Amino acid sequence: MGNSISAQRNTNIGLIKWLTFLMFTMFAMTTDAVGVIIPEVMKQFDLSMTAAGLMHYAPMIAIALAGILLGFLADKLGRKKTIIIGLALFALNSYLFIIGNTFAFYLSLMVISGLAIGVFKTAALALIGDISNSTDEHTSTMNAVEGFFGVGAIIGPFIVSYLLTQGVDWKWLYVVAATLCVVLIVIALMVKYPDTKKTTEEPNNLKGTLKMMKDPYALGFSMGAFLYVAVECAIYVWMPTLIEGYQGDFEFVATYALSIFFILRASGRFLGAWLMAHFNWSLMLSVFSVLILVCFMGSVVGGINYAVILLPLSGLFMSVIYPTINSKGISCFPKAKHGSVAGVILFFTAAGAALGPLAMGAVSDAMGSDAKYGFILATVFAGILFLGTLINIIYNPAEKRLKELNESEY
Repeated sequence: MGNSISAQRNTNIGLIKWLTFLMFTMFAMTTDAVGVIIPEVMKQFDLSMTAAGLMHYAPMIAIALAGILLGFLADKLGRKKTIIIGLALFALNSYLFIIGNTFAFYLSLMVISGLAIGVFKTAALALIGDISNSTDEHTSTMNAVEGFFGVGAIIGPFIVSYLLTQGVDWKWLYVVAATLCVVLIVIALMVKYPDTKKTTEEPNNLKGTLKMMKDPYALGFSMGAFLYVAVECAIYVWMPTLIEGYQGDFEFVATYALSIFFILRASGRFLGAWLMAHFNWSLMLSVFSVLILVCFMGSVVGGINYAVILLPLSGLFMSVIYPTINSKGISCFPKAKHGSVAGVILFFTAAGAALGPLAMGAVSDAMGSDAKYGFILATVFAGILFLGTLINIIYNPAEKRLKELNESEY
């Protein structure tokens, strides 16, 4: 009987992991395809870059707001209910793309999709703690999850590009995502989720989430996430502009620079799952963050001839940073609070995705619309991120709390 129960639990854990992997793949298909969609929207509605850029900024802001305002739902309602609510809203909203044909309508749907992503993503992130047996396993699983996000980031732009070559509107990507979403809802309904261990009597509500923002661990890891995402977004938002018109020995690399970046980032995250299971996470963060800084500094100092190689290469080094920061930040809190802290970190993540590229664009415009100056700012972000990882490895402020929670929660 005991073996039967254990086998059933292992089967459920396996299904839950794949459900989580596919959720991240699905929503990455839509969020990371926006770079391909924006030029089409500009042509369709005769928009400026600033106006069309709302297709990126608006859902990022919506994800940030959902994370901070609704992240507690995963702790209050439970992981399963919150995931299904978020997925159902996302699916319904995505199907609506086929009935509209105005920019305002599309933008409204993008905002709603951001809110839905914020709801089910925080629940999925909280769920990782429930199915992990240690903080180290949590970090390893988080890297694998983000690896599937990286796969979705490759698939989404490919689907849009293929649809356009076939004369099919880009909005059918959302129909594909919605259909996959329905499949995920069916799987979620069938699977038994593990119970969340209740080790605190603090209420799960918005007030509790806002209070958590004052916690030095939540704030520290959130700022790390903000800086990392600001650096990462520099690549897929502004790198194509920086290397546009490049002529030299690496034209092939320049042509497929963004795809190379996404492929390296995705493959590196699966490698990161192994690295985090075998090496000290603080050391790995410092090593990879300094390599990112070297890539950005080399691109700025060496110019476009170096940038076409170094910026795509940085994807390999970026791969382990975000999932590790996210995992350790969440693991610094009891499992009953994982939804709330995931929402706090998601808020800073989405804020970095919106404000980082915006600041780079503003700096570049102020310096004569030269993208190089935006990348100088991104290099500063990368430098501050490395400094933070260096302070972390020297003082290791989270070690005691992670050790205590590893013993009490896992």
